[in-house]
Amino acid sequence: MNPHIAKFLKHLEVEKNYSGHTLLNYQLDLENFFAFLGTDQIKGIEYPTLRRYLAELRARNLRPRSVSRKLSALRSFFRYLQREGLIEKNPAALVVTPKLDKVLPHFMTEEDTIKLVESPEHDEKAELRDKALFETMYSAGIRVSELVGLNREDVDLISNMIKVYGKGKKERIVPVGEKAVEAIREYLNARVTKEPSKRPMNSEAVFLNKSGGRLSARSVRNIINKHLLKTALHQKVHPHMFRHSFATHLLNRGADLRSVQELLGHVNLSTTQIYTHLTTERLKSVYNKAHPRA
Repeated sequence: MNPHIAKFLKHLEVEKNYSGHTLLNYQLDLENFFAFLGTDQIKGIEYPTLRRYLAELRARNLRPRSVSRKLSALRSFFRYLQREGLIEKNPAALVVTPKLDKVLPHFMTEEDTIKLVESPEHDEKAELRDKALFETMYSAGIRVSELVGLNREDVDLISNMIKVYGKGKKERIVPVGEKAVEAIREYLNARVTKEPSKRPMNSEAVFLNKSGGRLSARSVRNIINKHLLKTALHQKVHPHMFRHSFATHLLNRGADLRSVQELLGHVNLSTTQIYTHLTTERLKSVYNKAHPRA
């Protein structure tokens, strides 16, 4: 690997607490850039060089969002090089970000969300776990990575709060509803009272797989798909849709945007504002149906 890329990635890992997935994306984007240059040298890279690279990306019919992500990686990389004194100017500073199409997040209706959340019905450990899983995702609006990363010490079943570690391992405290607390309590009790597994169990993690290890994000997707078959909901549901539904339903019921931003752990309000498009569309629909002069 290019030694400059290696040092930059180490900086992101140690000082910025970037996830392994993000680090891999940065590595691939930067290696693609240097492959385009045909050299590992950082000297002589100027604004026109980046313009040619972006033209090459557009010629490959890459989507604007993909181009924007690659440009973001380059900006961060050259800022780091400049700060370290390895280059005098940041050649990416003047490059304009491609205009992105607004992609509205998909969400479930309140009725469909409740139907899915209540689909685990039996008292087996797996069903109790799935129920607690769904209740927690919808009640707290947390990311799937935050969900599977929950430890028992992070869950306060008395004050109805959980501690999660978001992007960049940033810690935040999130409230959870009584139904979620009850579901988590029932599941944790079942782990003790039900017939114990012969395999060693991860006693720290809240949500476990059938082998006693920490549940993975992929397993959460599989669990959702399993219960979708029970509910006969005619839509694809991924874990992040619980988060989208959480935010949309709060705003629909009158929550203010700043509070929703804090609950979601968004750094910028603009990230949360995308949900206002969803609520605006709902209001338009209600207006068009109800107003006599619409």
